[in-house]
Amino acid sequence: MDVGLLKAFIEVHRSKHFGHAAKNLFISQSAVSARIRQLEDELGVRLFSRDRNNIELTAAGKKFLVYAENILNTWNKAKQEIAIPEGIDTFLSIAGLPSIWDIFLENWLAWVHRENSATALHASVMTTDSLMRSLLDGTSDLGFVFDPPQTSQLLVKELAPVPLIMVSTEADLSAEIAINKNYIFVDWGTSFGMIHARQYPDMPPPMLRAAVGRIALSFLNQCGGSAYLPEAMVAGQLGSTLFRVEDAPLIHKDVFAIYSNLSPKKESIEKLLIWFDQN
Repeated sequence: MDVGLLKAFIEVHRSKHFGHAAKNLFISQSAVSARIRQLEDELGVRLFSRDRNNIELTAAGKKFLVYAENILNTWNKAKQEIAIPEGIDTFLSIAGLPSIWDIFLENWLAWVHRENSATALHASVMTTDSLMRSLLDGTSDLGFVFDPPQTSQLLVKELAPVPLIMVSTEADLSAEIAINKNYIFVDWGTSFGMIHARQYPDMPPPMLRAAVGRIALSFLNQCGGSAYLPEAMVAGQLGSTLFRVEDAPLIHKDVFAIYSNLSPKKESIEKLLIWFDQN
């Protein structure tokens, strides 16, 4: 099958518009329409319902979307692995939540590169849902998440817990005042949210909700306030521009590495994860 047909199909689904899909694919609108017609002819079903400017997947289109994404992802990964230059014997595709990259994955990635010169790396930032799909369909080899999946298809390794401390731009602040004054809530995952809610049940709406620790830290430095952040992330500022809120409890955030139990790279992955046991 021509992967160009799949690209056109997925792009029309994403953009909901043949003209926009054509622009994104750098081809003409008529070419996009021709590819969709060819794909529908080959499958023997209509993939899109067209009502004026409203373009939606049909029931058959929704079923085919899963296969199309898997085929295209597999094709892209095959191209990456085949294109590995001489001297490289392993290609490893790594995906992690943005905040986990901020905490320690960047240091680990540098170590992997230094200690494994025969390994080519591809690093991605993904949401939890995208990360899980990429692991299950084989486009990612290794993922890092806060909340472990409940599936027998993936192996889970618990890494060293990350200590989160409440810090503030004001010295000698109590947790009660910090929570009620210019507080930034950082989404460190479901378990953190539950612990935080139990600890601060009467917390008013925060000044800012941040999905990434780095956003919260930048905002703190520019606008002031308080937030729970990894101790390692703020260590260089403690006592100068940031101060620990002493009566706020330490919250440990568990991080998990996940990978397929059928992965042909399982042995290589587990060797690379040793770093987390030593740091």
